[in-house]
Parts: sequence; C-alpha cells; structure tokens
Amino acid sequence: MATGSPRPSLDVLIADPDLTAAAGLAQIVRLFGHTARIAASARHVVQLAGEPFPDVVVLDVIFPGVDGYAVAECLRAFLPRRTLIAVVTARPGYEGWSRVEGIDHHFNKPLQVADLEDLLRLAESVSHPQG
Repeated sequence: MATGSPRPSLDVLIADPDLTAAAGLAQIVRLFGHTARIAASARHVVQLAGEPFPDVVVLDVIFPGVDGYAVAECLRAFLPRRTLIAVVTARPGYEGWSRVEGIDHHFNKPLQVADLEDLLRLAESVSHPQG
C-alpha cells in the first residue's frame, strides 16, 4: 500500500442485546472510519457473521437464554482465524472464562473508547498488514 493511501475499512460486528449500547459502540466505530453492523440476538450474530466475514466481533457474553461463550465457539467454527473476537460483560470475574474459551480480548463494560481504538488498530494490523 502506498504511503498516504487511506487505510482499508474494517468490518466490525457488534453483538449486544442492549441496542442502545450497541448503537453507541457502532457510532464510535464509524467515527474511526470503519463499518459497523449490529446484532441484538445470538441467532442474528451468527447470520450476520456469515457474509461478509467480520474483521472484529465485539460480543456481549450475556444474551437472553444463550451463553455468549457458546456463540463465540460457534463463530470460531466458521470464521477465519484473523477475525478477532472480543467479549464485553458487565459482570466481574469472567476474565478466566474468556482465556479458557480462547477469546482474543476481554473487556468490562462499559468498553472504553481507548480500548476499542486499540482493538481496531490491532485488527488493522492482522487484517490489512503493511508491506
């Protein structure tokens, strides 16, 4: 990629049953110049992740009637390895589960803008490496 060329946009899938929280995150993702899609149910997460494959999934681990880690496991079964999966939760103590489940990144709610920016930068380096 030539110096000064615009960065390729990332596709970020935000999965959270709280649509207000998801919309807020999506707005920030878009301000960083990326595409954001929102899924409010576990089924919708899997559907949206199918095509196109997201570069990043930001996944709440608490969905009504469904374990978010089970959703992450389902996503891992078909998404390319380069897709980063980050979980967010308002409940403390889930960090260990995230490690055991092979989650790339774990954040407590509310997800801080600086943490989201770092995650997106990492995804850029994985999805669109320079040189």
